[in-house]
Amino acid sequence: MASALILVGGFGTRLRPLTLTVPKPLVEFGNKPMIVHQIAALAEIGVTDIVLAVNYRPEVMVNTMKKYEQEFNIKITFSVENEPLGTAGPLALAKEVLGKTGKPFFVLNSDVICDFPFQQMLKFHNDHGKEGTVLVTRVEEPSKYGVVVNRKGSNCIDRFVEKPSVFVSNKINAGIYIFNPSILNRIDPKPTSIETEIFPVMAKESELYAMELPGFWMDVGQPKDYLSGVGLYLTSVSKKTPQALSQSKEKGIIGHVLIDPSAKIGEDCKIGPNVVIGPNVVIGNGVRISKTVLLANSTVKDHSWLNSTIVGWHSTVGKWARLENVTVLGDDVHVGDEIYVNGGKVLPHKTLSAHVAEPAIIM
Repeated sequence: MASALILVGGFGTRLRPLTLTVPKPLVEFGNKPMIVHQIAALAEIGVTDIVLAVNYRPEVMVNTMKKYEQEFNIKITFSVENEPLGTAGPLALAKEVLGKTGKPFFVLNSDVICDFPFQQMLKFHNDHGKEGTVLVTRVEEPSKYGVVVNRKGSNCIDRFVEKPSVFVSNKINAGIYIFNPSILNRIDPKPTSIETEIFPVMAKESELYAMELPGFWMDVGQPKDYLSGVGLYLTSVSKKTPQALSQSKEKGIIGHVLIDPSAKIGEDCKIGPNVVIGPNVVIGNGVRISKTVLLANSTVKDHSWLNSTIVGWHSTVGKWARLENVTVLGDDVHVGDEIYVNGGKVLPHKTLSAHVAEPAIIM
């Protein structure tokens, strides 16, 4: 396995206000930039060339990626689209890199977090010997999604059904694929959807197979799902490397909590479950935090209460404040003492001195 393409996409509008100051792939998830989870997993199985497909200027990411090229001993290429090319067009644009070895290559969406079973996928793909493999995951409410229907008694994909009103399958496309280079002959460098224009043709020709994902999966491209994904991710970490999580009952840790070693936590706090505390975060005394992410250099002052909240970089939450219901503070936001925020999305560099009683965007 030599190469992979990650569909980085556009402006990360669904994850605003965080993406107003930091490109979505570099927003930390579990104290690592989102895209580094994918790069690390690809490098681990021997991928040496990774293409990042973007449709706007990537300069802000280039220097950061150089560090990861060295760390993982890989080559990262930016493929910049002059116009958005959908989910298939970027493959044609990166044809030179993806097709140069003649070996199968990975394609994945940058928003996806899971245990990345790349090695199992590669074996599965080689065993069935056809052109493409789609990773699928089971969902509880298939009527909300486009589902994947296999041929009876087979992993060969028969068809795709968009938001079925009658149950036909509970498996959906998980946004991770392996393709033989021959797929590149099907795609032109123009706006094309791989899901609606390429996959149905491949399925009709019996060239597309589905492998079911073992373990958790989440598209973390918007705040609600990002926070849900944190819980799933920490549960996975607790099974594989429990030593990575804080277990200190004396510090009031409840359930799965990931704390950067540089963070400072006050007395009489209750933290958890499903909390991530980033580098140089400072937490005062008597603070209660659950289902929340505190990004680097943020501060939470004494006796505040945070649930289902993302606190952006360099932001401050005042004393006795209460934040909940998927509240998101952008970069350098300051919430005053005793302020209540219910589902507020606060843009960068704002000071909040009045309550936000209903979900709203604070500009």
